[in-house]
Amino acid sequence: MHGTENPSAWLQRWSHLIAPGSTVLDVACGAGRHMRYLAALGHHVTGVDRNPEAVALAQSSGEVVCADIENGPWPFDGKTFGCVVVTHYLWRPLLPKVMASVAPGGLLIYETFATGNESVGKPSRPDFLLQAGELIKAAEGLRTVAYEDGFETSPDRFVQRIVAVRDESPMTLQRWPLRPA
Repeated sequence: MHGTENPSAWLQRWSHLIAPGSTVLDVACGAGRHMRYLAALGHHVTGVDRNPEAVALAQSSGEVVCADIENGPWPFDGKTFGCVVVTHYLWRPLLPKVMASVAPGGLLIYETFATGNESVGKPSRPDFLLQAGELIKAAEGLRTVAYEDGFETSPDRFVQRIVAVRDESPMTLQRWPLRPA
């Protein structure tokens, strides 16, 4: 079942930027692999997924919401989080809601499949593959700290991933360390 494997290396690499004790939203959380990791770091985690079996497994790590976010309402309208995490999930109509869920001073950590993945496996439908530069464009209005668009092995896959912050104030200079202290 999705969500039982190890946390994403991208999330682990950049989790040091999440403010201590933050509220975190894990979109399409599956069985909660990222929820477990982030809760262990001391964050207050909420996960959302449409699969009731997955949500049942994830609930030991935080609050869970079982909702079909592709066909129903976004359950977090008007709510923001210190960090929003999305991995291996793409539903383009939801991108503006996901971006709006990042609180001032908050972080977006997003990683999913990109065009080219159809040549090496699944997902292969264009609906589920980011086009070149699409993720960075979706995060306009946030400050990009890190971005990658390329190919990885073990398993072979084409990915795009971004770490971006919503500046608290245009007048505030923040240092976002590229490595943990």
